[in-house]
Amino acid sequence: MNNQLLETQLNDNSTQNKTTGNILAIVIIVLISLTIWWLFPISDPYVQEVLSLEGNKTRGEAIFQVNCAGCHGLNGAGNVGPSLLNVTKHKSDSQIIKQVISGKTPPMPKFQTSTEDMADLLNYLHQL
Repeated sequence: MNNQLLETQLNDNSTQNKTTGNILAIVIIVLISLTIWWLFPISDPYVQEVLSLEGNKTRGEAIFQVNCAGCHGLNGAGNVGPSLLNVTKHKSDSQIIKQVISGKTPPMPKFQTSTEDMADLLNYLHQL
């Protein structure tokens, strides 16, 4: 009887160890996947094209005045939309491009434009 009880306890401990090991393995796999995703993001051809261009500040300012100043203010200091002053110190160029084109931050509309125009706008935002 004591042997059966001891064997049952050993089996229970073995099952607990296997469960803990499985959970630990899953956590490690998730952490590795997140690290890979963070280090090697899937590159967007549009973003890559914009980043490969220098952009023209004067054209970027004109694009900003027509499309962005209504919400972000004439000088980018904010109005209905947030201030964009020093935005390039808080967000990467890729993040800015994705924010502008996605429309995922209502009430900001989706702004699909040519890569050249986006490069010009990005160049102007660097000057704010």
